[in-house]
Amino acid sequence: MDDVDPLEQSLHAARALVLADLAARDVAQADVISLVEDAVTHRRWWVEQWPDGVEYVAGLVAQDVQDALLEKYGRWPICPVCDAGDPHALDVEPELGPDPHWVCGKAGVKVAPVGGLGGPAA
Repeated sequence: MDDVDPLEQSLHAARALVLADLAARDVAQADVISLVEDAVTHRRWWVEQWPDGVEYVAGLVAQDVQDALLEKYGRWPICPVCDAGDPHALDVEPELGPDPHWVCGKAGVKVAPVGGLGGPAA
């Protein structure tokens, strides 16, 4: 499989990671999956313009979906770490970098890698 395009491979991986997180939090309905597809389409164009950004695609797709969900449905994913105060969403860190994680900004704790919300905390 040497002819697999690294761009397409990274986009498919990003899509799978974000879908795994959505499924882990029981929000992977058809309309939400459409938001993922829109984010992947947008990031395909973006990474075609800046090929060096290919390793950042997973975090960017996660952020794009998070932003789209905020506009339509509310905060996602809700922080599982903080019990007190108003519920808040996790952040993706680094904002533009490899190996993105869901992080609680209030507690300063890494909760899980993007794609790992259904597994043990990282």
